[in-house]
Amino acid sequence: MAECDRPAAATAARFRPWPPFSAAALRRKLLDAVACGASGHRRGRKEDLRSLASRPSTRRLEELMRAEEPESCSDQVAEAETRRKIGAFEELQRAAGMLQLGDGNGELDQRKEAAAEVRRLAKDDPGARKTFATLGAIPPLVAMLDSKDSELHLAALYALLNLGIGNDLNKAATAKAGAVHKMLNLIESGSSPPVSEAIVANFLSLSALDSNKPVVGASGAIPFLLSSFKSGNPTTRQDALRALFNLSIASSNAPRLVDAGLVPALFASIGDMAVSERALTALSNLVATGEGRRAVSRCPDAFPTLVDVLGWCDAAGCQEKAALVLMVMAHKGGPCDRAAMVEAGAVSALLELTLLGSPLAQKRASRVLEVLAVDKGKKVTSAAGSGGVVVSAPLSVGTAEEGKEEDRMSKERRAVRELVQQSLHSNMRRIARRANLPQDFGLSERFTALTTTSATKSLPF
Repeated sequence: MAECDRPAAATAARFRPWPPFSAAALRRKLLDAVACGASGHRRGRKEDLRSLASRPSTRRLEELMRAEEPESCSDQVAEAETRRKIGAFEELQRAAGMLQLGDGNGELDQRKEAAAEVRRLAKDDPGARKTFATLGAIPPLVAMLDSKDSELHLAALYALLNLGIGNDLNKAATAKAGAVHKMLNLIESGSSPPVSEAIVANFLSLSALDSNKPVVGASGAIPFLLSSFKSGNPTTRQDALRALFNLSIASSNAPRLVDAGLVPALFASIGDMAVSERALTALSNLVATGEGRRAVSRCPDAFPTLVDVLGWCDAAGCQEKAALVLMVMAHKGGPCDRAAMVEAGAVSALLELTLLGSPLAQKRASRVLEVLAVDKGKKVTSAAGSGGVVVSAPLSVGTAEEGKEEDRMSKERRAVRELVQQSLHSNMRRIARRANLPQDFGLSERFTALTTTSATKSLPF
C-alpha cells in the first residue's frame, strides 16, 4: 500500500501503457489496481497490504481472479496440442507426397526414404494409418513393387505391413490395389530371402481379413506359404503357418490346401511345440470339409500321431485340438477311420483323457468313445445276425445275479461292456504308473472289481 500513497505524478507514471504480457500478469495488474482504488478513499488512514488483503471483499475478488488461472492454462495446453497435431499432419502429408515422385535417380531415393518414413510413423499410431490411407499412400506403395530395386521392395512391403496393423480398411485397400499378385510376381522372379520374409508377413496380414481369404487362396500363394512353412526360419515358419491357418478358415480354400499337401506337412510338424497347437487347429478346420477328412484318412501316420498327442499332459490345448479332430473323424468319417483309431490305441488314451484331461478335452473324448462303442455294437450285432461266431476277450467271472442281468442286456450293450472292460484295466495301470504309486499298491484287488462291474453308465458320455 506504500506505492498507493505516492504523489499523483508517480501514480500516473505507474499506469503508463504496458508492454505485452500474459493473461496471468494482466490479472495481477488488475488486482493491484482494484486494491489501490479501494485505498484511495482513505488516504488519511495508512494501512498496510496485509490489512487490506484481510478485507472480505478484496480477498473474495482475489480468489475469483486466481480461480480463472487454470482455465487460461488449459487454453494454453489446448493451443499447444493443436499446434502439435498440425505439425504431425504436415509431416504425414509431406511423406505421402514424396511417395508420388517419379523414378529418377534422386527421386527414387526420396521415395525410398518416404516409404521408410511411412513405416516408422504408422508403426505405433493408429491415427497415422488412417490419415495415410486418406492421403492416398497405399496405391503408390503397391506400385513400388513393380520396381527392380530390392531395397525399395523392402521399404514398400514393410510400410504396407504397418499400415495394415489393426486396420481392416487398409488391408482391403492393399489387396484391391493389386498387392497380392505383385508379391507373387516378385516370388516368381526370384526375390531375396529378406523380401520373401516380408511377403510372408504381408500375406499373414492380408489373410486375417475375411474378404481377403478367398482372394489370397485363389491367387496361388498357398504353395509359396507351404514351402516357407517347411523350410523357413522360425519366425517365417510361424508367419506362414498362421497365414495357412487363416486361409483354412474359409472352406473354399480347403481343396487348394489339401492339393498343395498341407495335411501331411501339418502332421509332420506335430511334435515341435512351437507350432503343434496351431497345426492341430488348422487340421480341425480342414476336417470340417470332406476333402480334409479324406486327406487325413490317406495319411498313414494321422491317427497314431493324434493318439500320441492325447497323452501330452502338459499341453492341454494340444489335447483338446487332437480330441476335436478325432471326434469329427469318428462322427463324419467312415468305418475304416474308426477302425484305424481303435488300432492306434485311441480307446485307452481317450479313457485316460476322460479322467485326467481338461473339461473340454474330457467332453470331446467322451463323444469319441460313444461313437466307437456304438460302432463296435453294430459290428457285433451284424455278426450275430449273420450266424457268425462272435469272438471277444474273456470276461471276468461275476456272480450268478450279474450273469442273469447280463442275459437281459441287449447285444449292443454287451458289446459296449466288453469294450470298456478290455480297456479300463490297462488304462488304470498306466495312470497308476504316472502317479508314481508305491510298488505294493494292490492294483489287482482294487481295479479288478472296477473292470468287472463297470458298464457304459459309469462313463461320462
